[in-house]
Amino acid sequence: MFAYYVHHLSPFVFQFPNGVGPRWYGLAYVMAFVVGTWLYRRLAERGYSELKPNQVSDFITWAALFGVLLGGRLGYFLFYDLEGIIQDPLIFFRVWEGGMASHGGILGLFFYTLWYARKHKISWTGIGDNLVVVAPIGIFFGRMANFINGELYGRITKVPWAMQFPAELQNASIWDQKLTSLERALGQYTGTANLTTPLAIIEEARQSPALRDLLRTVLDPRHPSQLYGAALEGILLFTILWVVRTKFQVKNGVLTGLFFIVYAIVRILGEQFREPDASLIGPLTRGQFYSLFMIIIGVAFLIWSRFQKPLEQGRSV
Repeated sequence: MFAYYVHHLSPFVFQFPNGVGPRWYGLAYVMAFVVGTWLYRRLAERGYSELKPNQVSDFITWAALFGVLLGGRLGYFLFYDLEGIIQDPLIFFRVWEGGMASHGGILGLFFYTLWYARKHKISWTGIGDNLVVVAPIGIFFGRMANFINGELYGRITKVPWAMQFPAELQNASIWDQKLTSLERALGQYTGTANLTTPLAIIEEARQSPALRDLLRTVLDPRHPSQLYGAALEGILLFTILWVVRTKFQVKNGVLTGLFFIVYAIVRILGEQFREPDASLIGPLTRGQFYSLFMIIIGVAFLIWSRFQKPLEQGRSV
């Protein structure tokens, strides 16, 4: 019988005693910053940006802090967990527990670049066009970190590449539904760990192949939706924008408009395979619903671009 892969990757790159160590989630942000800065600098060196190459690092640093991190964190609680932050405001600062929204990060960058452009008296859409070209790299690393953490898993499926995520047991309704079969499976486990909570089971499964074999009889096979997101929102979106940036002469604002529209489309598509992590808005997941507004914003940028000047410099990279 075909055995589905039971997710058991550790969220730590390496771990010291007492659960301390660098996490893949944090490394994803570091890699997004490093690669994004390098790509943006490369565009600036080839004449695709009003920013000089030596200005890129500072720009990306503050964009990451005030745009991606602050915007993504605020967006998560506003869009997905408003009740949680009202009950415990300090949860906002516990970033190691997860909780970032890509829509919030995008909006954070939207406002940060607007402020930056006005302060330095340069074209807002000009710097934004290059930023959206490199932004999908950050999304790619973020989605890969989501996969390593076992979070944002997909909907139930029987496709051959489906995977089983112990993290589904953290959903209270799934825990209650599977409790009887779970207790039966755990009754056969010979380990010494006290497996009475979802977190304890998840942690033990990372260490024990025997427990993973037992969990195969309990967990549902699901789409690895995090990998779909990495491919669609990361690789595909980056490829489209990079080609348009380096192979065509387009007016300021076109790339920003394309980013909003194409990201929204692939996000809506990817949400079809992702288990909703919040209540639906009508027939749509929250990710799909918020993406509709991004399409409107993208169309507005394309209309605005008709009145802008095309990039005067730049050649194929």
